[in-house]
Amino acid sequence: MGDPQRFDAAIAAIDRANAEDPETLELDGQRRPKELVHAELVTRWVRRLDPGASELQLLAARAHHLRRWVVPRGSYPSGRAGYLRWRRDQARRQAEEVAVILAAAGYDDAAIARVQGIIRKEGLATDPAVQTHEDALCLAFLETQLGSLLADLGEERTVEVLAKTARKMSARGLSEAAKLPLPPAHAALLGRALQVAGARADN
Repeated sequence: MGDPQRFDAAIAAIDRANAEDPETLELDGQRRPKELVHAELVTRWVRRLDPGASELQLLAARAHHLRRWVVPRGSYPSGRAGYLRWRRDQARRQAEEVAVILAAAGYDDAAIARVQGIIRKEGLATDPAVQTHEDALCLAFLETQLGSLLADLGEERTVEVLAKTARKMSARGLSEAAKLPLPPAHAALLGRALQVAGARADN
């Protein structure tokens, strides 16, 4: 790591921004701001999936949903097209906001561009760091949101969404997903989704 003080300052600034999230999430018996918890989980997963992850990977993990609540999903049209546009616009905004934080901490333009590229998932099919980032996002999602997804969508639709998630993951990410300590009903749905994803990949 180039400059631990610079890195720590950037992480602290990102955490302060995410700590303003009015929505909370309970993890390990503690209820805290949702995006702060999610950012910590994704960072943890990146470290686990890639023990040699660079500081720029870790900064991207921490900032991937930076202040996501400021642009609610409901402010865009319903349906997949509206969702994809919202997600694309969010990634653009998050990349712009993290640039301000990183510049203030002393990172140069090249480092900032790399963090932004990971956040935008540029080169997902060819860049191992971006694939690690995607795997970490998916694993954090499975850890924290599978229950609410099931409540909102029901079993069959949840299996479809999980299968789509699985198809974005690497073999290493899928291996970690299969080991998640999920409630039995959730684990069963994930198992079905992995079978569906595998079957489609073989066709």
